[in-house]
Formats: sequence, structure tokens, C-alpha cells
Amino acid sequence: MHRRSLVAAAAAAMLLAAGCTTTGTATTPQQDAAGPAELLFWNTGSDEQAAAMQVAADRYKELHPDVTIKVQAIAWDDGRAKVLTAATSRSGPDIVSGGLSWGIELGELGGMIDLNRYDVTAARQQTRPELWSSITSPGGAVYGIPMDMTLYVFYYRPDLLQRAGLGGPPTTWAELFTAVDRLKASGVPTPLVEEWGTFEWLPWFNYLKQAGGSLYSPDCTEVTIASDAAVTATTAWADQYRRYGVPKATVDVGAGLAKGEYAMAIGASYLAGGFDSGHPELKGKWQTAPLPTGPAGAGSFVGGKIVGAMSYTKYPQAAADFVKWLYTDEAVEILQREVFTRGGELYISPRPELLAKANASDNLKQTLQATLGTVTGPPNCKGWETSGAEVSKRLQAVVNDGADPRAALTEAAQIMRDNLG
Repeated sequence: MHRRSLVAAAAAAMLLAAGCTTTGTATTPQQDAAGPAELLFWNTGSDEQAAAMQVAADRYKELHPDVTIKVQAIAWDDGRAKVLTAATSRSGPDIVSGGLSWGIELGELGGMIDLNRYDVTAARQQTRPELWSSITSPGGAVYGIPMDMTLYVFYYRPDLLQRAGLGGPPTTWAELFTAVDRLKASGVPTPLVEEWGTFEWLPWFNYLKQAGGSLYSPDCTEVTIASDAAVTATTAWADQYRRYGVPKATVDVGAGLAKGEYAMAIGASYLAGGFDSGHPELKGKWQTAPLPTGPAGAGSFVGGKIVGAMSYTKYPQAAADFVKWLYTDEAVEILQREVFTRGGELYISPRPELLAKANASDNLKQTLQATLGTVTGPPNCKGWETSGAEVSKRLQAVVNDGADPRAALTEAAQIMRDNLG
């Protein structure tokens, strides 16, 4: 997120907190306003994703003629600030989607409805527990339910690995860095790249889990980031850039794989949908695998979006009903088809049993299925949404300034502790 957006989001959060005496329950309408419901849905993401959601919303209207939903796209860069501002002014969308951490942050400030009052038991039972726990507040409130998932995937060019004398994709950190050296020696300019939160805390989180570390204690009472496991993770993560030449800037993974400039990439699952359409010469030349494991085994971050209702909506029941409908087979099928058709992206439902119907190769489905068993979502602890950017800066200092990993993590821990309250 850009600095201006961060400042705007912080200011809006302070205003919202100042105007809120309890949680959102005090200002939440208890029943819908009379007459047909007209709902505005701010969908964080691209115009194509919003258009895909509009198709689902239009189908919902066919099933529920008294409910009309207009979907608008808002950008990731300033989406959180916009939603916070809307919550502060109590005007704007009725439904929003955004980062997995947004629901808890907004809900605890009084900006979103606790969907427990509209019975989201079925959705909880259909969602991976690791994902559900990340969107549930320490007090048990559910201000937004998962709308989709994004997983980390290891992409690679089998032909380039074979040319370098490698028998297959690396399965451990040691094999990964050995592969980088051998691919470099074979003539691949940049053997490994990463995409999705590049050079920020997200890809570092994968190393943290693979080393056996954590950000907080399970009950959110302690910050645990400055552990021995986290030092191990940070050292390996930093070595990617310092010793093995992983770019710190975001790159075009598909273009680099197609040209043979990259041989391996750690990136988001949504990239896969655009490889063949954007780079026809790459078709049949790329494969996927789960991320390499660390000293504690497998582990990776799972992201995605939550969807929930704003606390000031005049139609809380109608908004909650639509949010829950997005878990139906029909809604998931529409989104899988439309997101792929309009934007070339892979839509992964929070219902893992529907992964088999996704627009993906068998190899990718197998990778995603294996990865799902090892994922951890963002922490549900107070202050993490605010702390994340500062944690990234302390991690980057290890690479850019040669900061000691333990000292950097100790600084990050203090920031997280201050925001935890």
C-alpha cells in the first residue's frame, strides 16, 4: 500500500475508533428497511473481478427479485482507506470485500456487522479451519467470511531444470538454493523470482512457518516474532536476495518464464490462469509444485478476501443473505467461470471440495490440494493490520542495511506489542 493510502487509512481508523464506544453491535440495524433492497457492493480488486461478481449478483436477483446489487471495483492500493472512510462517515457501500484482516479491524471499530447473528454455521463448516480462524476475532465475532483463497505456488520450467542437471523441483531450502546455483551456471540469468507481496512480509511468512515460527501466541496475548525459528527464517529469506539474486522488485513471472530468463518462481496461485493466454509459447512448458520445506517441514501463507456487510446498511438481512449465497455451488461455479473468462485468473473458492472444478491443470490442482493441508492465514490479533508494513521495513533492513536479524525482529516485536495494546 502506498504511504498516502496508509496515512489516510490510519486517520480514518482513528476517527472511526473515536466515534465508536463499543463494537458495531450498538449501531447495527436490527431489521431491514421496508421495500425492495438496493445494495452497493465494493469489490476490492480489478474491474474484471467486479464484472464477474456482477454476473453472480444478477443471478441472485433472478432468484430474489426484491434484491438488487450493484458491484463496483475498488483498488487494493487505497481500498482499505476508502472502506475505513465509508465506515467513519456511515455512508457508502452496503457490502464490501477486502483483505482477510480487514473484517476484524473494521468490525472491532464498529464498521461491520457480526455475521454470527445471521447464522454462518454452514459457511464455517465448509471452510478450511486455518482460514476460518484467521477471520474470527479473538472474541468470536465474524465480521466477514472468506470469499476466495490465494495460495503460494512453486512454478518452474522442467526443461531448464533438466538442462541444469536437476531431476525435479526442489523440495527443501537446501535443494532450492542448490538449484539456483546450478541454473545460474547453466545460463539462466535469474533462476528464482517471487511475486505476491514481493520483498515484504508475505513471502517471509512462508519461511517463518517452514522454520516453525509464529507471529503471536495462539490466544494473541504474546508477540512471538523474535524467536530462534524466526531468526532462521529471516536469514534464509534474506539470503534469497543477498546471495541468490532474487529481484526485490515485482516482476512479470509469465514473461520471464516464457523467455527462459527465469526458471523458478514462488508466486500467487492467481498467476497460473494468465500464463498460457498471455504467453502462448509457454504452453506445456511450465509445471507447479508445493513450496520447498524448511527445518520444521511444510508451511505457507493463505490469503484471499473476506466479504461482509457494513454496520450502517439499511438492509442487513438482505446483505447477509447474499454474502452467504456466495458459498453455494451455483455462485462458486459462476465465479470460477467468469473470473477466468474475463480476467484469465484462477478463482479458488473457500470450499476446498470445489477445487476439482477450477479452471486449472491436473498438476496445478494437485499442487493446490497438497498446499491446502499446510496453510496458515494472517493472524487475527489486534493491531496486525497496522503492524504489517512496519514489520516489512524491519525485515527489509536485514537485506538493505545489513541489520542483524534478531535485532530487526526484536524491533518488529516491540511495534507489534505496542499495537496489540
